[in-house]
Amino acid sequence: MRSVRVLPLIALLVATACSAPRAAAPTASLAASGTAAASATPDFTGKTLNIVTGGTGGVYIVLGAGLADLLSKKMKIAASAQQTTASVDNMKFIGQGKADVAFTLADTAFDAVKGNAPFTEKVDAQAIAVIYGNYTHIVVKADSGINSIADLKGKRVSVGAAGSGTETIANRVLESYGLDANKDIQRERLAAADSANGVRDGKLDAFFFSGGLPVGAVSDLANSVNIKLLSDTDAIKKMSDKYGPFYVPGKVPAGTYKGVPETTVSSVQNLLVVNAKFDPAFVKAILQTMFDNKSDLEIIHSAAKEMTLQGASVGSPIPFHPGAIDFYKAKGVWKG
Repeated sequence: MRSVRVLPLIALLVATACSAPRAAAPTASLAASGTAAASATPDFTGKTLNIVTGGTGGVYIVLGAGLADLLSKKMKIAASAQQTTASVDNMKFIGQGKADVAFTLADTAFDAVKGNAPFTEKVDAQAIAVIYGNYTHIVVKADSGINSIADLKGKRVSVGAAGSGTETIANRVLESYGLDANKDIQRERLAAADSANGVRDGKLDAFFFSGGLPVGAVSDLANSVNIKLLSDTDAIKKMSDKYGPFYVPGKVPAGTYKGVPETTVSSVQNLLVVNAKFDPAFVKAILQTMFDNKSDLEIIHSAAKEMTLQGASVGSPIPFHPGAIDFYKAKGVWKG
């Protein structure tokens, strides 16, 4: 597998992640033993936990590897972060029992639970936390002459990796502007790092990527060539009316990427989800560890700064897991 640009703390963990998730260990999803269940502080020492994340150049793989490292150290479990194509496939892996915890976009999670396309059957998944916002990056070279979504017609455009939430959003944005991804662009389906390389090398005119701020692949690209972000705010109401109220305006602050001014784009929340059958006590322990050590995750990636107890417990389009509800009630933030 290709190496991943990550912080030194998690480089080894990510570099050894598989390109596809392994089957989730049954012990991670089964109820705790009678002794542990009766205890106020169940001991999960030795349990395995498979976290499915995303591709190179994105945020999921970095933050997911950091989360796995944190949980392994603090809970004395064997947590691993698996590289995937992200949201759509992650939800499928949860439904198939091939993953324990998944990073996913809220709109993708909703479609999975409802069995909407691109899913062919309903996924029995529940949320454990709303973690941070994703911003729709539509990246072009500053001197490309491409100034709007309409200008993408006929251009070479990566819409994100097949099986990613980015691809779903890209298709919906293009549709909102009257463009058909199958006919009106020269479509490529590449992950963030490969998309950025394509724009840099002149093999692509533009690429989509939905990610938290900053996206490593976009930062790297901006440090090598002058880029700009296209605004897609005219798509927000159309997408929300057709697919659900998941999309809101979000500002990418000036300076997030070298030379790029403040740009308003569509934004959607990210969730951590598990199978509905996942052990409630294990969910509570994961959340307790996450929030007790939030500052460690912020060092891994600044997107973790958006995580708050209040924010984590609201805004999910799918039901919360009972273990998560118990955790947020105990913290006094549950409003459900």
